[in-house]
Amino acid sequence: MRAPIPSHRSIANCCSLPPSVVHLIPRALSLCTRYVNYREEEGFITCKTKNCKYPSRIARKRPKSRRALRALGGVKASTNASWSSFGTQFIVLQGPAFAPPRIREAIWCGSTNSSTEEEGKELNDPRVLTDVGDVPVQEIRDCGVDDDRLMNVISESVKLVMEEDPLRPLVLGGDHSISFPVVRAVSEKLGGPVDILHLDAHPDIYHCFEGNKYSHASSFARIMEGGYARRLLQVGIRSITKEGREQGKRFGVEQYEMRSFSRDRQRLENLKLGEGVKGVYISIDVDCLDPAFAPGVSHIEPGGLSFRNVLDILHNLQADVVAADVVEFNPQRDTVDGMTAMVAAKLVRELTAKISK
Repeated sequence: MRAPIPSHRSIANCCSLPPSVVHLIPRALSLCTRYVNYREEEGFITCKTKNCKYPSRIARKRPKSRRALRALGGVKASTNASWSSFGTQFIVLQGPAFAPPRIREAIWCGSTNSSTEEEGKELNDPRVLTDVGDVPVQEIRDCGVDDDRLMNVISESVKLVMEEDPLRPLVLGGDHSISFPVVRAVSEKLGGPVDILHLDAHPDIYHCFEGNKYSHASSFARIMEGGYARRLLQVGIRSITKEGREQGKRFGVEQYEMRSFSRDRQRLENLKLGEGVKGVYISIDVDCLDPAFAPGVSHIEPGGLSFRNVLDILHNLQADVVAADVVEFNPQRDTVDGMTAMVAAKLVRELTAKISK
């Protein structure tokens, strides 16, 4: 079931995009059914090349109004998944830009089910998850639009989707550069800062990595500079430079490194966040996991979290989760027949359960 997708003209107007770019927006806002490897039969969209399918009603139908969603059972918050295929020019590999359709395939793959561990929620239920399509960031960028306006495209797209209360955004990357414009949009839309739980092998808080202020490695510096977060907790860190530690001290970041995880584990598995702010944002870089669990990432760092470590942190978190992202899955480096895609899909399912109410 699809929520009303933001008008491509409204996005273009908000972001002052040139006419040559506007035509790309409706094309890329559509679901992956536009790809030739997909066909529809017996109520499902099926991938011709992989054993996966998802209900066609999720791709085809649009609720008549926000009241329709609530009428299904008094839902207070429903997760909406959008997909930003974006990789900054300074990332080592461009593979994360190809991640969203692979994650979507894995979510609806026939080899698993669509229920969540937490509370046993069903992703087929539109009260739990609504897919609102793709944001065509990479395509617009390829037309020569500068990074400032690209960030605005993402922010305004998130805001427009959030107009459809009770939808809350869960954004799939792409690389970690998308976190800044998404957090900015959520904070501005809700009217104040949020607390952020950031799981990653790297702090991504360089002031201006390799001269790019919007680099995937600088997203949290922009977030903290803008005052969009009150607290930033970074968990799973095991590749951090002197500048990363200095920037962490500058912004008062709570950095939990893997070398001390055994000592910090009990605290991290019993977090309570969001009191006194507008809610909690969760950002998961897939490389927070040890590569034994998720080899399909651009920046492989041994010695990371286990998948169950991550789930324990998420499941036990006491918070009103208002938005989230899952980033940095690189299909070009995945192994074992889509193993990391399935890991990313599981993260999406459990985040969906955490966000929806």
